[in-house]
Amino acid sequence: MKLSVVILNYNVRYFLELCLKSVQAAITTIDAEIIVVDNNSKDASCQMVKDLFPEVVLIENKENFGFSKGNNIGVSQAKGEFLCILNPDTVVAEDTFTSILKFAENTANLGIVGCKLIDGVGAFLPESKRNIPYVNTAFKKILGNSKSYYANHLNENETGKVDIFVGAFMWMKRDLYTKVNGFDEDYFMYGEDIDLSYKVLKAGFDNYYFGETTIIHYKGESTLKDKHYARRFYGAMQIFYKKHFKKNILFDMFVWFGIRIVFLFRKSSVNKKKHVSGYVFISDKINSKLQAALSKKISLQSHIENLENATELIFDGNILSYKSIISMMEGVDKNKSITYKILPKNANFILGSDHAISRGEVLNLN
Repeated sequence: MKLSVVILNYNVRYFLELCLKSVQAAITTIDAEIIVVDNNSKDASCQMVKDLFPEVVLIENKENFGFSKGNNIGVSQAKGEFLCILNPDTVVAEDTFTSILKFAENTANLGIVGCKLIDGVGAFLPESKRNIPYVNTAFKKILGNSKSYYANHLNENETGKVDIFVGAFMWMKRDLYTKVNGFDEDYFMYGEDIDLSYKVLKAGFDNYYFGETTIIHYKGESTLKDKHYARRFYGAMQIFYKKHFKKNILFDMFVWFGIRIVFLFRKSSVNKKKHVSGYVFISDKINSKLQAALSKKISLQSHIENLENATELIFDGNILSYKSIISMMEGVDKNKSITYKILPKNANFILGSDHAISRGEVLNLN
């Protein structure tokens, strides 16, 4: 088998359904398997997988083991030569895996491959490619200077060597994952992707950012929303520094101080009332259930044109490819405050995310 796609799920049933449909479309020409590991979700995620995707390997954990252990459990059942660690709140293009597979098979000394990530409004996510977070780099980032934190030597559409990737999408050989002992289970959440990327570098392999394919990551990069998040995030960074660098008193002080002043730097709330000037359905026919569920009349278009500010675009996954949806999201003028939803193929809901720091929203059409 050539590829195993491992998806760790926790209470994102609708995003998981969309993700799985996009992954299925992307592996049609590859000898591949999909493994879903569920960390004891309470939202009927597992039943949905059983009902709609019986060919998917489903592992039902009886407790939430966290990101590292959950993914390691999935990889332990994988049979593919290559792995793709993938978040459930992602949408891949039909040629994502074939493009990266071709690159991987023709690249010597391959470590991890990451790709271009955009958020739910089509904006590039800079955490797609990062540098090693040395103490001074991490300190600058919390103070608002991210220049040295992100790998800016490549633009978002280029391909080249990069040190660190985000756990939403990580491609590598299964043998290498095993060689470096996979995700370190001392991390429950946050930091494990940095740790794995760095372990691969230390083992002598080259990590690559592949900017020739784009995927949607709805959640986006987590932000410092409160002191509880701060403790988890900086606690993970403390683990990273203790494992890979000498004890650093400066960083320990930074963690103590950062947790206490995080409210000064956190982003403002995104729970503001949303204003939509109108809905545009990109399809070949109006969906009556969709129209009934929305407050304003839907305009039907076959392609994007003449969009007003604050328009919400709804893409019909029954007729559009995921690659075309992603391309349209990237191409729209970001100054017009356009938002997006996707109606997945053979589904009775639409979903999307208007902010990189929110879990997104789902509207059922039943």
